[in-house]
Amino acid sequence: MPRRRLILAAVPLTLTAIVLAGCATQTVAGTSPTLSTSDSTTDSSVETTAVVDSELSAEAVLAANADVTVVNDDEWSESDAVDIDLSGSSASSDSDAVTVEGSTVTITAAGVFRLSGSLDGQVVVAAPDDAQVVLILDDAEIAASDSPAITVTSADDVAISLADGSQNAVSDADAYVDAAEANAAIYSDADLTISGSGALAVSGNGNDGIASTDDLVILSGEITVDAVDDGLRGKDSLSIEGGTVVVEAGGDALKSDHDEDATQGFIVVSGGDVTARTGDDGLAATTDVVVSGGTVSVTAGSSAAADDAPKGVSAGVVAVIDGGDVSIDAVDDAVHSDGSIGIGGGTLTVTSGDDGVHAEQVLEIRAGEVTVVDAVEGLEAADVAISGGAVDVTVSDDGINAASGTAAAAGQGGGGGAGMADSGETLVISGGTVRVTAVGDGLDSNGSITVSGGSTVVSGPTSGGGQGAVDANGAVTLDGGELFVAGSVLNTPAGSQLWAAGTVSGSAGQTVEIVDGSGTVIASFVAGVEFGAVFYSGAGVADGATYTVTVDGAEAGSVTEGSGVTGGMGGGPGGGGGPRP
Repeated sequence: MPRRRLILAAVPLTLTAIVLAGCATQTVAGTSPTLSTSDSTTDSSVETTAVVDSELSAEAVLAANADVTVVNDDEWSESDAVDIDLSGSSASSDSDAVTVEGSTVTITAAGVFRLSGSLDGQVVVAAPDDAQVVLILDDAEIAASDSPAITVTSADDVAISLADGSQNAVSDADAYVDAAEANAAIYSDADLTISGSGALAVSGNGNDGIASTDDLVILSGEITVDAVDDGLRGKDSLSIEGGTVVVEAGGDALKSDHDEDATQGFIVVSGGDVTARTGDDGLAATTDVVVSGGTVSVTAGSSAAADDAPKGVSAGVVAVIDGGDVSIDAVDDAVHSDGSIGIGGGTLTVTSGDDGVHAEQVLEIRAGEVTVVDAVEGLEAADVAISGGAVDVTVSDDGINAASGTAAAAGQGGGGGAGMADSGETLVISGGTVRVTAVGDGLDSNGSITVSGGSTVVSGPTSGGGQGAVDANGAVTLDGGELFVAGSVLNTPAGSQLWAAGTVSGSAGQTVEIVDGSGTVIASFVAGVEFGAVFYSGAGVADGATYTVTVDGAEAGSVTEGSGVTGGMGGGPGGGGGPRP
């Protein structure tokens, strides 16, 4: 199976050799994924290459991954269930496949088993390697003092079904020795599926809540996990297709950490309702994180044990949001990928202590709604391509930043100034609606900026120090769409589309209108910050024309086609691309 290749300055863990050994690939349509960047200030270079099998969509990414093993409800019958009665420190069953020794109940064969009652002990599944074992929890409470509550040591596939209307609970030991492999309240060395319409409360007192060394799948049920470390961990993969999942974790909430196979180590949320409060990352995958449906709410860095940089979503290769409703409040990046990010649908709303959405390589937005409520920088990647959807960014520094390698790490962005050369990054807006409110640069690139479609509104910057509303080390090219700016600093762009600019002042929240000589409003937008200059480029601008600018209906000044701008929109030398042809 062809697999995307990822080449970075540092690729996590032992995945490096696997990923670099990938076979034939195709480049991402509409992007420039191969970058060679040079920071003239530090005289060092960073190469980043992102090549994927196809576009950055859920379908394409999942097609490149291994198949997930699921035990569906139609693969077994409840009528086949044999009962296991839990009673304090012991249990009883008429099945020859069930043995009881003290407070340990062991299932040794394939079958369907109904567990009811309370057990101060442990349930162990030690069935043949080709066995399918189904555990129906029907008002079952299992509390282990020195082990997991449920341990699967051997089987082919295991399912836990939550009986309709049942309330179930499992809890494990307060601590595990460092060498312990089985270290979760529910621990499985086989593929594990959880389904049903009942409820399950999981207390991971010693380490993780629910963990599988293979695939972990949640189809349905009401599942609450409180874990001192990770909440849900599927080593090969973790999939949530339905149900209600609430996780409180000192570590990662949802995790997949297989690092020796590039087709594994991924997380998929295609349905259900997931709520996570975590001290570390919300969704953390060695390879991919894919959200195509459901509702996901993450608060990353909520506990006192939070690490230095908890992220809402952290992917080692690709993060994709193609559907669903995702909201994130993170101490560090809200959505982060060491490779690339694709957004093709759904709703993403984030608050971040650093970047709202950050990809080391490609960030592609094709559809959906992306709102950065508050962050230091809004969207950042080596190549940013927006072709559709609705993007709304409010930040304390740069709004949308095309930066990579050493320059990005040093926080240099595309800020412009002597010695800042075009290093190849791209910011391309070809469709959709984009709104940026920034204290620093609005649109920023260490390389070039191109607007060829869509509608883009930039409010800001509000700070001085060389910040620009549209700031690139290379060319700023306007070839279509609409670009509105209410800011403080502008410069001369290149490209085929006409523009008009001038000195006009106003305040945040005021409506700015561009009015032609006949009184027709050719453009209108709401300013996000206090401003001292207005710029507009769109199909309605006529050669040589002067336009009246009104602010909240009152005449406030004028803008003239092809003139009336000052330095700043192009960043460094030649950044503006020269006079309009």
